[in-house]
Amino acid sequence: MATATTVIEMPATPTNQHTSVEISNGSSASTQIPLEPFAQANGQVVQAWERWNRPRINTYRLAAIFFAFLVFGMNDGSYGALVPYIEQDYHLSYIVTSLVFLSPFAGYTVAALFSDRLHMFVGRRGIAIIAPSCKVISYAVIAAHPPYPAVVAILAITGLGNGLLDAAWNAWIGTLAQTNQLLGLLHGFYGLGATISPLISTSMITQGHLGWWTFFYIMTGLSALEILTGTWAFWSETGAKYIDVNRTDGADKGMTRKALKQKVTWICASFLLCYVGLEVSLGGWIVNFMIRVRKGQPFPSGMTATGFWLGLTVGRVVLGFITPMIGERIAVSAYLVIAVGCELVFWLVPQFIVSAVAVALVGFFTGPIFPSTIIAVTKLLPSEMHVAAIGFSAAVGGSGAALLPFAVGAIAQAKGPATLQPIVLALLAVLLGIWLTLPRMPKRLHEA
Repeated sequence: MATATTVIEMPATPTNQHTSVEISNGSSASTQIPLEPFAQANGQVVQAWERWNRPRINTYRLAAIFFAFLVFGMNDGSYGALVPYIEQDYHLSYIVTSLVFLSPFAGYTVAALFSDRLHMFVGRRGIAIIAPSCKVISYAVIAAHPPYPAVVAILAITGLGNGLLDAAWNAWIGTLAQTNQLLGLLHGFYGLGATISPLISTSMITQGHLGWWTFFYIMTGLSALEILTGTWAFWSETGAKYIDVNRTDGADKGMTRKALKQKVTWICASFLLCYVGLEVSLGGWIVNFMIRVRKGQPFPSGMTATGFWLGLTVGRVVLGFITPMIGERIAVSAYLVIAVGCELVFWLVPQFIVSAVAVALVGFFTGPIFPSTIIAVTKLLPSEMHVAAIGFSAAVGGSGAALLPFAVGAIAQAKGPATLQPIVLALLAVLLGIWLTLPRMPKRLHEA
């Protein structure tokens, strides 16, 4: 019996996997019809989102991203342990030493403005090559122990690399099912890297009697390995594919500009600027504070930075599973209030052990805040804006990691390192105020 072919077209949706179905109306010919993945739920057709293990390549991609964030965390966590030795090596003041925090701002700014456009040109494969390559270059220069102005200048390239990977990998995980848990694990690996790097660098300097710059031999090797793992995992993710699966007709240009017109983008960007600035300021200056104000010895003082980042890591993993049960809005508000209490103990009880425990608790309760903010963006904005909005917000957050620690150093130069604690307390209060300006969020986000 003769047959006819039926063709059905469905509007594009932002996902990374296409499927097809075969439809026939009783004729001998049939048609393979490309469809985005959908599933049935309570009699309704809903989008079926990719999972961390489906398709299988996502497992390897997730592993590569986790490794990238481990290295990212090692970069940020090392500052606190290295700053006293950089200051001593180059005979610097607080404010001049603080330039190591400020310099990456230029790189983060470039990443914020061009992340989405770069995705369209080179895709995630290009990001997986470019971002760690920037870090290999900068770390190799620092490992050669150049003059201090060269260290400051080259850290701008580090900022560019970290800003690009921060934006790209947060946005990619935001497209998967069980986003809350996966982002908690992702930033847990960041925290793990930030936890072990002060331990490694402090041991190399105090126990191995090596120069502070030798730590960057390790960072150079790890970043080179990051190029290999990321490029292999995302080899098929070209710019053309990115445009195909993330753009609808007529919406392939100016997505960053559209995202910047959304109030949510600016609220989350401002929030992350303060949050990441708080995180890096506390982790970056805590060793100096414990040595100068709490009169601790170099090694145990260095371990307080490890305690802070360890608390942050555990908080991201543990509270990452609790947060979706009570909702991001209420959970983050509660975490910030508790963190204020821990910070008051840290500030007002002048004992080394109490300060070390309190700062670890501050890390624990502020740990899940970054991934919760990414969830807020994905819940409150259309999916086609996610890469642009998350990229911009994450890069602005990275700028906070440059600007606020520099400001803390400048204030410490004028008023002393004891000013760290009231600054951290004020930032926690500002964070709570900004968070409460977000609109009400839906409870669920493409969970499978």
